[in-house]
Amino acid sequence: MPEHQSHTSSQPDRTATIAQLNDALRRSLTQPGHNRVVMTIGVQSLIGDVSLFRNFQARAQLLRTIRDYDSFGPDVDPHGERDFGRFTFRDAVLYWKIDYYDRALEFGSPDPTDENVTTRVLTILLAQEY
Repeated sequence: MPEHQSHTSSQPDRTATIAQLNDALRRSLTQPGHNRVVMTIGVQSLIGDVSLFRNFQARAQLLRTIRDYDSFGPDVDPHGERDFGRFTFRDAVLYWKIDYYDRALEFGSPDPTDENVTTRVLTILLAQEY
């Protein structure tokens, strides 16, 4: 257990904190701060070119879908961290997944409950790219 991690926090408290931080990232997809939001080439192809506002509405709709996602349950969120979602967009099945890295994006986070040592990366991908 990392030294900066509280030895008194219970697993349910840790899970709730991680879920809250994941929800905060999803609510701020266009301004994620030190966190990151990326999409695979397959999702980029599905949306199309967004330069000069072409297909900008499709990109905005995709991000709203992830921001507003609330279909959590044991099949998609077995650990209660709200770090994964599955949905349909433009007749394609997509996933979004949040992973926890250290601030330098070199290794896993030493403590996903601590924003000071964690960079969250939300990846949007086609189901067949998983």
